[in-house]
Amino acid sequence: MTELVEHGQLFIGGELTDPLGREVIEVISPHTEEVIGRVPHASAGDVDRAVAVARKAFDEGPWPRTSPKERIEVVSRIKDGIAARHEEIARVISSENGSPYSWSVLAQALGAVMVWDAAITVARGFAYEETRDGVLGRVLVRREPVGVVAAVIPWNVPQFVAAAKLAPALLTGCTVVLKPSPEAPLDAYLLGEIAREAGLPEGVLSILPADREVSEYLVGHPGVDKVAFTGSVAAGRRVMEVAARNLTRVTLELGGKSAAVVLPDAEVEPAVAGIVPAAWMNNGQACVAQTRVLLPRSRYDEFADALAAAASALVVGDPLDPATQVGPLMAQRQQRRNLDYIRIGQEEGAKILTGGGRPRELDRGWYVEPTLFGDVDNSMRIAREEIFGPVICLLPYDDESDALRIANDSDYGLSGSVWTADTDHGIEVARRIRTGTYSVNTFSLDMLAPFGGYKNSGIGREFGPEGYGEYLEHKTIHLPPTWEG
Repeated sequence: MTELVEHGQLFIGGELTDPLGREVIEVISPHTEEVIGRVPHASAGDVDRAVAVARKAFDEGPWPRTSPKERIEVVSRIKDGIAARHEEIARVISSENGSPYSWSVLAQALGAVMVWDAAITVARGFAYEETRDGVLGRVLVRREPVGVVAAVIPWNVPQFVAAAKLAPALLTGCTVVLKPSPEAPLDAYLLGEIAREAGLPEGVLSILPADREVSEYLVGHPGVDKVAFTGSVAAGRRVMEVAARNLTRVTLELGGKSAAVVLPDAEVEPAVAGIVPAAWMNNGQACVAQTRVLLPRSRYDEFADALAAAASALVVGDPLDPATQVGPLMAQRQQRRNLDYIRIGQEEGAKILTGGGRPRELDRGWYVEPTLFGDVDNSMRIAREEIFGPVICLLPYDDESDALRIANDSDYGLSGSVWTADTDHGIEVARRIRTGTYSVNTFSLDMLAPFGGYKNSGIGREFGPEGYGEYLEHKTIHLPPTWEG
């Protein structure tokens, strides 16, 4: 049995502080269905305290006024601290959200290190000031930190998403209130410890586990200058609505229903080897997962058989077992949601090629078998709605124009891929798909390149100079004609 982890205080402004309320969050193992942790549930009063210290640290404290070099030194120590404890972080995340340990090490922990490192790389070469020749004379353009940031993160990749928001926010000189999901708050305490040990000044970072009601209070707080949110489309709409009351700046990284387009000239083995991990990563609980696989009718059976064989061979089980490839879903409601969609897909006329229920050998835990639907039409709900689990759809197409039409016929536009023997042609296909990121004969995210979505998949970008700039305001200073610089 996993040892019970209990935290009795909140991390506010860099210090462990008693909560104002008595409410507690219980963290449930998705594998054993037992309580594995307890943390305080932050209240609206705790949000007021955290925002107040963040506001003071930004308006009066040293952090926004330190040199970029000094901020880089502190943030580099945070990055190094995460790297040194990456195995511990991976185990905690696998325990709280069911992510397979092998994937947690690579993506949850070391992936977060890569995000921190990439942001540091951007910061080292970033120009905060430049002079230009304007229409009426010389101007000085400055980029200044946006202020107090409310960073609201999900449970599926908590350290990775936290890094995507914290790293640029801290490096630009912002102060942050981080709101982890109540389902996965335990790893956030490790992050708080690491940040404190790295020498982050007082008031710069607070961490408040809480539910939606308190999250909404944070997002709507008048002391917040920017909200950085990752989550569902429905929650993103609500965040935007609440933040709009104060004209608070918002970036949203939301859902996806990404299409992997297999062209008729693609080779079976490399395409299947690339698509399977891109589809079932993190138990299918990934916004960028390739959940629609588009196959040419001329080779549909060949690819469908190979994908079904690969899916049925995936190892399902204890997320802390290094051999596990697919673990349990995060919560019982996610299990029910996936099983409901499997039923809906069958009612709509799609054919189950493999999976379709709970693994028989696992009598507890919120598991769903890796499930592959064949003969899916893009009008079906299983093809249009984000299921967020190990349920993948195969959609046949007639020709390339049909494939492009199907790929683009979605309310989402986050990710996608194309598989072909002709890389140059694959790049042309990539240019015609309406998504924020795309891969040719691979599946990847690059932390030095912008990441974000078209359509309902979000607003704004993370990573690279583009994501870094989301935490900066632009100021123009008009210079007198006599100024020589």
